[in-house]
Amino acid sequence: MKLIVAIIQDKDSNRLSSALVKENFRATKLASTGGFLRAGNTTFMIGVDDNQVESVMNVIRNSCKIREQLVTPVTPMSGSTDSYLPLPVEVQVGGATVFVLPVDRFEHF
Repeated sequence: MKLIVAIIQDKDSNRLSSALVKENFRATKLASTGGFLRAGNTTFMIGVDDNQVESVMNVIRNSCKIREQLVTPVTPMSGSTDSYLPLPVEVQVGGATVFVLPVDRFEHF
């Protein structure tokens, strides 16, 4: 048995949740916050048998898309900010960060 932990952008949360239900995979959703953009994420915890891991990975891959987003860099911590005008930069966001962990024991009450 494996525990799949998938951290995704909030914009993909409903799409992934619906796709998992459609494919009969049960998941627990947790609200989380990303460190880079300090934006809302959703963390899915999905327990599956070893032979179902690739099926879940395909559902995640098809539901979570990478996209471009403009962000404004944080003001520098030191020095004068009088002449500092942060210009938005384009970064890639979205997609999924996925961890697959072995499960030694599973109980359902």
